Amino acid sequence: MALSTSSVITLKINGEKYTLPVDHRTTLLDALRERLDLTGTKKGCDQGQCGACTVLLDGRRTVACLQLAVAAEGREITTIEGVADGEQLHRVQQAFLDLDGYQCGYCTPGQICSAIGMIQEHAAGWPSAVTDDVRPEAGPPPLSADEIRERMSGNLCRCGAYVSIVEAVARAAEAGTDTGTATVARTSSEAEAKEAVA
Repeated sequence: MALSTSSVITLKINGEKYTLPVDHRTTLLDALRERLDLTGTKKGCDQGQCGACTVLLDGRRTVACLQLAVAAEGREITTIEGVADGEQLHRVQQAFLDLDGYQCGYCTPGQICSAIGMIQEHAAGWPSAVTDDVRPEAGPPPLSADEIRERMSGNLCRCGAYVSIVEAVARAAEAGTDTGTATVARTSSEAEAKEAVA
C-alpha cells in the first residue's frame, strides 16, 4: 500500500489560522506565496543563501525556503505582513523607512524580519562570531556596527544598502526590544551626523 504524499495542515500565521492541503515536499515559502497569497515574503535564491524569505518561527528567524510547511504546523509564524500593529509600524520598519534602509525593496521584508529576530537574540545575550566576551555573566555585548553586520550577514542586499541597514537596525535596537532594552553603539556615520547638527 502506497503512503500518502500529502496532508491537510493548519498553519498559524500572523495570529490567524489557515487550513490547506499540501504536498509533504512543499516549503513554507511556497505555501505562503503560492497557496496563501502572502507575497511579502520574497523568493530569492531558493537555497537558503540570501535571506530574502526570512520569517519568524516561534519568534526565531528562519529562511522559509528551507522549512517544510508540514514541519511548521503548530508553530507561530510571523511574516512581514504581521509585524506591524495595525497602522502602527514596528520600530524596525519605521527605522528602515526613516533611514532609507532599502533601495529596490526586494530584500527588505527578509531584512526586517531578520532584524527583529536578531535584536531579540542580542537582548537575550546570545553571542556572535565577533563578540569579544562570550561568558554568560558578561551579558549582551555592545551592539556595534560590526556586531550588527555579523548578525545580519545571512541577509544579502543586491543594491548594497548595507550602511543604511546597519543604521536602521541600530536605531531600532536602541529604541528597546520586546523583552527589555538593548545597549547600542551608534554607527560612526550616525554619530557623526548627530554631532554635526549639535
